[in-house]
Amino acid sequence: MAKAKKKVTRWSDGSIDVEELEPAERIAHELVSEFADLAPSVEKIMDAEISDDGRTQALELFRSSLGTIGDPNRDPRVAITAAGGTPPPHKTE
Repeated sequence: MAKAKKKVTRWSDGSIDVEELEPAERIAHELVSEFADLAPSVEKIMDAEISDDGRTQALELFRSSLGTIGDPNRDPRVAITAAGGTPPPHKTE
């Protein structure tokens, strides 16, 4: 089975100065830098149909849920919905 290619974005590739990233991109960068295994969840939030402010809010909800057992916002789809967005469709590949 072929290995999936890693998605390269402004916030994940490390070639852009963190100070130049938009607020949501900065949070996404911080999350995947600290917790690489969370990249798929962060990508779901970044790919969601949501305003920039909503995306930032969803990322904040997701980030704050990481230290709280049972927090429903640990599911990125819940965080996206709570911030007024629509989660991206489930990928089958």
